[in-house]
Amino acid sequence: MVEELVAAGVTVASVGLVYVMAGARVVKQYERGVVLRLGRLRTQVRGPGFTMIVPFVDKLRKVNMQIVTMPVPAQDGITRDNVTVRVDAVIYFKVIDAADAVIQVEDYQFAVSQMAQTSLRSIIGKSDLDDLLSNREKLNQGLELMIDSPAVGWGVQIDRVEIKDVSLPETMKRSMARQAEADRERRARVINADAELQASKKLAEAAGVMSEQPAALQLRLLQTVVAVAAEKNSTLVLPFPVELLRFLERAQQPPASPAAVPQQPVQEQLPSAEPPMESDSEGSKTGQD
Repeated sequence: MVEELVAAGVTVASVGLVYVMAGARVVKQYERGVVLRLGRLRTQVRGPGFTMIVPFVDKLRKVNMQIVTMPVPAQDGITRDNVTVRVDAVIYFKVIDAADAVIQVEDYQFAVSQMAQTSLRSIIGKSDLDDLLSNREKLNQGLELMIDSPAVGWGVQIDRVEIKDVSLPETMKRSMARQAEADRERRARVINADAELQASKKLAEAAGVMSEQPAALQLRLLQTVVAVAAEKNSTLVLPFPVELLRFLERAQQPPASPAAVPQQPVQEQLPSAEPPMESDSEGSKTGQD
């Protein structure tokens, strides 16, 4: 009899221990526990550490309170200036109210993902292509406000939304590349023309200074020779003044004296060797005689 009582007591204790162990839960530091007793929400949210629930009566759902990084799938859309683009983004959010995240929405992560996709499409349709490429900070703020408004009722806070990449059609890429190239060429030509204008003014001033001192031109020539010789070239081209060649050419010609001027010979008139021809009238008279 005693043995049966002892065995029964051991059995009851074992069952009680198993029952207690079944109600033991451990909540991690970055989690919060939401308890539903018979389907009814308990107002107290369990904090991190060891906690107990009533087995088979209470149900504990753990909610992660860390910041979640969720990529938003790329969305195709048409901008306000009728350009087809493909935009993807990334969203950072966290749960601030564990009870609302469990009660108010079935799956808060899926809900945030769907809201982010629809908001991204809406932002694409309201923006120009230049805004998507250069003014992303403003678009990120607008996208964050659009997602955060319904997410507050789910116990979720949107920390940050970033547009990652904007994909353009190949034809648009080529057009933008040609436009950028033309703009860079235009700026290069303007800068080159401005440099030529400034250089021409400086050269005009230098020419005025050198005209006052002719020796400065010769010094400039020697500086040019030194600069060219420093390049270790096999051929050296020296500019030579044409005036100096003309001077040397005039120096080689002998001076002309007035006595050495030759006189033109006088041509004598010689008698003609042919006899004068008789006229027809004289011939006719001889025939009559």
